[in-house]
Amino acid sequence: MIINHQKCIACGNCVAVCPMKAIYIDTEINRAKIDDDACVECGTCFRGMSTENLNPKLARTIRKAAKALRFRMEPEPDVCPTSAIEMNELEMPRLIRQIFSDPVVEHTSTGIKGRGTEEVKTNDVRLRVDTDEVGYTIEFGRPGVGVRFSDIQIMTRELALLGVKFEKNNPITHLLANESTGDLREDLLNEKILSAIVEIKTDINMVEKILSTVRVVNMEIDTVTAVGISTRCGEDGEDNVLRPLLEKLGYPNHRAKTNMGLGRITNKILLTQTEKN
Repeated sequence: MIINHQKCIACGNCVAVCPMKAIYIDTEINRAKIDDDACVECGTCFRGMSTENLNPKLARTIRKAAKALRFRMEPEPDVCPTSAIEMNELEMPRLIRQIFSDPVVEHTSTGIKGRGTEEVKTNDVRLRVDTDEVGYTIEFGRPGVGVRFSDIQIMTRELALLGVKFEKNNPITHLLANESTGDLREDLLNEKILSAIVEIKTDINMVEKILSTVRVVNMEIDTVTAVGISTRCGEDGEDNVLRPLLEKLGYPNHRAKTNMGLGRITNKILLTQTEKN
């Protein structure tokens, strides 16, 4: 993102809008600035504010006069009065920030916007997680914290050591330079994004080890993580395997999402043929 200093009048409205607190007022030049290292190119400041096309020179003159006369001329708090915020052209590796942070940008690897994954919400059709298997979504960066790929790599490396299966239809998996070691592309490691999800799958016996590993790694990295865990319910529609295990390990659990399965595929042979095609 760019703040056009020919237009900016330092009203400060954009400062509060930025989820990464990357925008600030430089009092020496009396203009808003963006900390490029902190900015994740999410576009919130560009799309999240209404814009007006006031003449910048006129607006500055009025503000100076108002200050001298001891009253204030301030625009509405959700408005950039001079349309000073602009979206610039990005190239890799900087472009990866926008891809993962801007909710209107589609991931070419999965065809999905936002974090680029449907997670396991389509499990009744896609059968990502079968009976006696466990799927995990490890989410980084929300709310309003962000994450660097170097921190994500610390997690993926530890998970790779455990021999997990990384979900194929996930953008982080597509960025792994070496899936067996969990190494991400080196050129991306210093890039910061708003949020990302690592998805893995194991058998039921690995649950305790995975959760303890995530807990340990979470204390080593400079972000926040949230873990979702899922399994396929039995024929009675109940989870009689994972829930008791989580309770035994001392993890309070709630049945957060249930897919009604209205598009359910029960023929595994047909599903396999469909995926190959």
